[in-house]
Amino acid sequence: MPSWSVNDQKIPQGRLALVSYVFVAIVALLMVGFWKLQVVQSGHFADLAERNRVRSIPIIAPRGPMLDREGRVLVDSYPSFSILLMRDDLKSLEKSLPQIEDGLGIDPDDLRQELEAAKNEPKFLPVIIKPAATQADIAFVESHRADIPVLELMMVQRRRYPHNSMLASAIGYVGEVSVQDMDQSEGQYRPGDLVGKAGLEKEYNDQLEGTDGMRRVVVNSVGKVMRTLDNVEAIPGKPVQLTIDYDLQAIAEADMVGKQGAVVAMDARTGEVLAMVSRPTFDPNDFAVRVPKEEWQSLNTDKKTPLLNRAIQAQLAPGSVFKIVMATAMLESKQISENFTAYCPGYANFYGRTFHCWRPQGHGVVGLHAAIVDSCDVFFYNVGKLLGIDTISHYASGLGFGKRTGIDLPGEEPGLVPSEEWVERVYHHKWYAGETISVSVGQGAVTVTPIQLARMAAAVASGGNLVQPHLLKNFANSKVDHFAISDNTVEQVTQGLYGVVNEGGGTGYHLRLQNIDLCGKSGTAQLMSYDAAKRLGTKTMDGWFVGFAPRRNPEIVIAAIVQDTMEHGGEAAGPVVRDIVKAYYDKKNARTLQQATTDSPAQPNSTQPLVATVGAKRP
Repeated sequence: MPSWSVNDQKIPQGRLALVSYVFVAIVALLMVGFWKLQVVQSGHFADLAERNRVRSIPIIAPRGPMLDREGRVLVDSYPSFSILLMRDDLKSLEKSLPQIEDGLGIDPDDLRQELEAAKNEPKFLPVIIKPAATQADIAFVESHRADIPVLELMMVQRRRYPHNSMLASAIGYVGEVSVQDMDQSEGQYRPGDLVGKAGLEKEYNDQLEGTDGMRRVVVNSVGKVMRTLDNVEAIPGKPVQLTIDYDLQAIAEADMVGKQGAVVAMDARTGEVLAMVSRPTFDPNDFAVRVPKEEWQSLNTDKKTPLLNRAIQAQLAPGSVFKIVMATAMLESKQISENFTAYCPGYANFYGRTFHCWRPQGHGVVGLHAAIVDSCDVFFYNVGKLLGIDTISHYASGLGFGKRTGIDLPGEEPGLVPSEEWVERVYHHKWYAGETISVSVGQGAVTVTPIQLARMAAAVASGGNLVQPHLLKNFANSKVDHFAISDNTVEQVTQGLYGVVNEGGGTGYHLRLQNIDLCGKSGTAQLMSYDAAKRLGTKTMDGWFVGFAPRRNPEIVIAAIVQDTMEHGGEAAGPVVRDIVKAYYDKKNARTLQQATTDSPAQPNSTQPLVATVGAKRP
């Protein structure tokens, strides 16, 4: 072999050394880079990687159900889907927005407002862009997993009110949290969360709402779930059992169909509310997702105020029902003899003005009992003049008027009891004596709520026990205020109220029930407030009736009002009270019969069938 061929195959030593140095430098750089990635910036890149492949999907806790006193469902929840917009990939999000808006039928401005509201939230928390997804929405999300990976479905338990508008004013409704709600929650709420906004949903929201869970899943590049990392289950809200009796509620609701007014039925001994109706009303199912802006505006501008719970918020003139207070004040104050009588020719003159009795031909000479039974206005005009406004105010306030009852509902109004001090403080003039005459028959400045009237009637019949109304069964720390009323006063007033229904000539005689000591008082009012006699001179009236049974230490008390009616209180509202009392005793007697049948051994040798009449018959 020629010598030149061997020498030509040898690599120069200098070049080999250079290559070695370059190789060592590259390895060194790689080692430094790996060290920087694995050690110095390991946390940062691990977080980025985690965000790219792991999604946190909330698990919304279902709200607790509401049950009536016998465990029957009044409010519950049903499964539904919401659509989430994931915000961990902002570039993909911005690119997909037009397609999302078009495919899901979302207004672009609304969507951007929701994203703006959530801009301060952590990026890994999604935004609910469609609380209640339709089948078409679900199909759109599933079919666009690859090209719109920022969309996700979340199962939720949507609020359901199976009886629609029944008890709506008391139950209330849910709605999305406001900015104020989020600020006050210390991070508990996020945009899109639902909370109680009114009624019992608001009052017992903490008990009803439960605790949300979280599911962390691994997704691929197109958003498909590959596996679940961990799953923190949601804790459902606790059930709330109410004092409401569904059967009595149904009777009250049926009697108020097509009417404007309110009904409150209450256990006179404990304050448990057995039924509560306010008409007109609304359907809380409309609020279970998101109430449309147009509907919300319509509800708030409706002159008939369907969102007002008249049972606790309507402050109205009580009319002749206020004579219960007047009779109590007359007997307890001792300023007037209990044998006092007045002559009623159908009118009376006081302070240069003529005040008429509801009966144009008059009642003749009447005492307290006859004045209550036939609701003689002239008698109570004279009583009011002799007592004076401050004495009337003392007894009206003592019996719970002019102050909230403490019922476990938000927004209760106090009503108004006028006095000399009040008119000087508010209107800066002295009390006009002629106003006392109007107040003595429940008109003029005095205003009350239906719940106050029911509580007052129960207090008078029980000797002055003012129970605290409540809708939560086993209500803690229920208070009972006491306003001392003598046995003689209780006897005379309740005997008069018994006569209203059970004596011929009484204004509620048509309401009498067989074998039931129903007592009551009707009232008809034309004025709504002291500030403006808005309906003076019109033909429509507010018809009241307050009733209870039995006569002494009553078990049930009901206050009912029918507004804008052409009928007097006994005719308009009286039948509502009668029907509820009858239904109450029908149930009570049925339970008694069932218990007697269960406890009594069978009598096989008896030749007579067991016959029992359950409930009372209407006359």
